[in-house]
Amino acid sequence: MSARQMTRLVLLVQALAALAIALASWRWGGAAPWQAAALGLGSVVLVRLLINMNNFLLSAIFASPTPAEYRVKPGAFLRMLGAEFRASMLATSWFMPRATSCLRVHPDARAVPVLLVHGYGCNGGYWARFGQRLERERISHATVDLLPLAGDIDGYVPLVERAVEELRAATGAGRVAIVAHSMGGLVARAWMRKHGTARLARLLTLGTPHFGTGLARFGLGVNARQMARRGEAASAWLRALADSEGPEQRALVTSIFSHHDNIVSPQTSSHLPGARNIAFGGVGHVALGLDARVLDAVVGELAALTAGDPQQA
Repeated sequence: MSARQMTRLVLLVQALAALAIALASWRWGGAAPWQAAALGLGSVVLVRLLINMNNFLLSAIFASPTPAEYRVKPGAFLRMLGAEFRASMLATSWFMPRATSCLRVHPDARAVPVLLVHGYGCNGGYWARFGQRLERERISHATVDLLPLAGDIDGYVPLVERAVEELRAATGAGRVAIVAHSMGGLVARAWMRKHGTARLARLLTLGTPHFGTGLARFGLGVNARQMARRGEAASAWLRALADSEGPEQRALVTSIFSHHDNIVSPQTSSHLPGARNIAFGGVGHVALGLDARVLDAVVGELAALTAGDPQQA
C-alpha cells in the first residue's frame, strides 16, 4: 500500500467515525443536526490532536536537554503545538492524499536542481508547501516516493538513484542538491554510501535521526527498527552507516533540526559531527517542512550553490 492509499483509507475511516458519532448523537442523543455534525467532526479532530500531543509526551521521555537559548515559554509552546497539529493535518489530510509525482524544470534556472526526499510513512506530497517556495525561486525540483512504506532503508537507494538521474537528464545539470526530511536524510546518506558524491552538490536534512530516535521503537517495519535508539546506543545499521563516512562526505551535509522535535528524541540525535548543523527552537517535526524560518534557511543554503555548478549532458 502506498502512502497515498494509506492516507485516503485513514481519511475514510475518520469520515465514517465522524458520521457514526453524528448519527448517534442526532438519533439517540437528541442533538440538533448541526450540533450532531459538529460533535462528529469535533470528536475526530480531538482524537487527532490528542495523538499529536502524545507524541510530545513520548518525546519528553527520551529528550536531550534544551539549551537555554532555545527554551520556550508556555505561550510559545502552545503556538508550537498548534503549528505542529496544523502541519500534521495538512500533510496527512490534504497534501499526501492528493500527491502525484512531481518534476518541475525551469530551463532558465541558474540554481542547482533539487531532489526532495520524504520521511517515514509519507510521500512526495509532504513537500507541497516547500515546492511552492521552490517555484517562486524558479528552482527546478523533483520528488521521489519511497516504497514499500515499511521497507529496508537500503532498499530505497535505487529509487533515489533513478530520481537523481532523471532530474539530471531533465535539467542538464552535472550535480543535484538533495533536501530530505526525517528518514529521508538517512536514505540520502545510504545513497551516498553506495553511489558516492560526484553528482551531489549538497545534502540538506531536516529533522533526520542521524543517531536514531527512541520513538522508532513504537514504529512498524524494517526501517523503524533501523532508526531505533535505545539509551545511548543507535542501531547497528546506523552505526555502520556512520562508520562508512569520512570527512569529505560529512562536509557535504547540512543538518537542520529543532530542539523541540516531537519525533526525533533525543533531539541532539540530529546533530551530525563534521556536517554544518543549524539548530532551531519552537518547531515540531512535521512543521519543519512548512515553517518559514526553516524554509528560509534551506533556500539560503541552496542559494550558495547557484553559481558554479558545471553543466554536462
